[in-house]
Amino acid sequence: MYGEQTGLVFTNENCIGCNKCISVCPVLTANMAVEENGQQRILVDGDKCISCGACFDACEHHAREFRDDTERFFEDLKRGERISVLWAPAFAANYPNEYQQILGGLRKLGANRIISVSFGADITTWGYINYITAHHFSGGISQPCPAIVNYIEHYLPELISKLVPVQSPMMCAAIYAKKYMGIGDKLAFISPCIAKKAEIDDPRNHGYISYNVTFDHLMKYARKNGVKAEAARNEIEYGLGSIYPMPGGLKENVYWFCGEEVFIRQIEGERRAYEFLENYSERVKAKKLLPFMVDALNCEAGCLYGTGIEEEKTQNEDILYELQRIKEASKQRRKLSAWDRNATPHQRLKSLNRQFAKLSLKDFMREYTDKSKGCAIDKPTPAELLSIFEDMDKRTKPKQTINCSACGYTSCTDMASAIYNGCNKKENCVHYIKDVVEAEKEQLKAVSRENEAKSEEIRRRSETVAEMVAQANEEFNTLNMSIDGMISGNNTNAEESTSISASMLTVVEFCDSLRESFAVINELLVQLGGNNENITKVAQKTSLLSLNASIEAARAGEVGKGFAVVAQEIKNLSEVSGGAADDSNRNKEQISAAMDKLTENSQKLMAVVDDVNGRISNLAASTEEIAASAAVIGQIANELHDKFERINAL
Repeated sequence: MYGEQTGLVFTNENCIGCNKCISVCPVLTANMAVEENGQQRILVDGDKCISCGACFDACEHHAREFRDDTERFFEDLKRGERISVLWAPAFAANYPNEYQQILGGLRKLGANRIISVSFGADITTWGYINYITAHHFSGGISQPCPAIVNYIEHYLPELISKLVPVQSPMMCAAIYAKKYMGIGDKLAFISPCIAKKAEIDDPRNHGYISYNVTFDHLMKYARKNGVKAEAARNEIEYGLGSIYPMPGGLKENVYWFCGEEVFIRQIEGERRAYEFLENYSERVKAKKLLPFMVDALNCEAGCLYGTGIEEEKTQNEDILYELQRIKEASKQRRKLSAWDRNATPHQRLKSLNRQFAKLSLKDFMREYTDKSKGCAIDKPTPAELLSIFEDMDKRTKPKQTINCSACGYTSCTDMASAIYNGCNKKENCVHYIKDVVEAEKEQLKAVSRENEAKSEEIRRRSETVAEMVAQANEEFNTLNMSIDGMISGNNTNAEESTSISASMLTVVEFCDSLRESFAVINELLVQLGGNNENITKVAQKTSLLSLNASIEAARAGEVGKGFAVVAQEIKNLSEVSGGAADDSNRNKEQISAAMDKLTENSQKLMAVVDDVNGRISNLAASTEEIAASAAVIGQIANELHDKFERINAL
């Protein structure tokens, strides 16, 4: 339940780590400061807790709970287990108007016998007086309080020999019921005390009692389940043992039988009782004078306001007045009895011994166990203590003795010892945290100053950046205008290049047409050459014909003279035709040469035109790419301009 807390007392989820439980706990190491899910909590070490219940009074958060046997008791009753009930005398004082009905309700549920432990307290008083006087046992410590016994067995084992070896009223009642009344039932104790369960479960008590049923848990169960019935009467008459629950109850019993001449040291209260025991141990070691006995109780108001009662019962003193009534009633019992107010202490003691003459004191003796192994509180050496203080930044004597108790411990040394024993940590020291915070505060101041300097530098740089941004904006505007102009110029160049390229295509077409014309002229020149050859052949034949005509004319004499003139003309015609043909051939050759030159030049022109056309095409493409790139640059420039505007706005 709630982690690994195994003792009778444990911490629940209400704990906020306020340290109040530590401040009232008599055991330095019984509380463990831990952190769970970021929340500081104080858990209980069940092996070291003595179940004194001081933490219940201190904790206003209701963060402590305890275990008893109430649920198991009622479950066993329902199953038909044979159980008899012993009830503490404080039950009557706490619930004077209803305790008998509650006991009656238990009987109705199946409880067999109902016996008051006040009778057992009378046996305890008888046992104490007889043992102390028979063994000259001066300075013995009473043991009805199990928290006191727990503390001695765990932390002051040297005082075990000083514990009176007579059973408590609860155990005396149980032993009497078992051995002298022959009750074989399981026994349940209606109890005002959490720590009684430790006494019940002690192996040396042989399992006489099976259940510790606290007032608190019993009454809550009884109200919830209607456990009330016809009043049950007590089976055994009892005497002044009924006042055992009040502070000094045992002392008054001893005074009643031994007189007030004996010195009984009375001590109550969680812190005072355990401080007394520490000092008493030193007194015993020093062999100083000791009292007749020590009447020590854990609870300041005795068992009347025990650790197992309902919280609201501690808010008034009605219980004390009720017990006083019970006390007066006990002292007015029949004459010549152990409770006769008018008898002397000696007479009363004789009556008490007579009343218990059939009892054997051996039956009511008990033994104790040294349980200090594993519970010893390790004490750091001076060097170890100094090391812990240095780790807590307590390097001076004033810092080592602040003793503010905020950690729950009475001194800084106790806190350091708790750290040494592993049940606390330096972070729970408010002054350590304060020093850490102060150091961090100074560090923050330094960082703040550094940040202020950086802020000033940032401000100056921001102003510079703002100026640069403004300048950049102007330059971006100029750049955008230049880009726009470049885009416009490139677009115009692209259009002109495209137009020139179209015009060059016309030139190419002209050159192609010229080349075709040259080819036609060339063919005509070839035909002219053929014609000239024909003319030359005709001229040659005409010349030969003229020669023949001249010869014939000569032969004809006078008759042939007219024919000779014709022949001469034909000869002249032949010569003129031949010369014309020769001139035509020469002109044809010149024209052919010129045409060849023109054709060659036209071919060169075509190559030039093709080259120019290709370059113009490349220029047009490049211009278009430049225009596209300029557009992208313009877009990026606009985006950068917008970003600078936003930066400038910040």
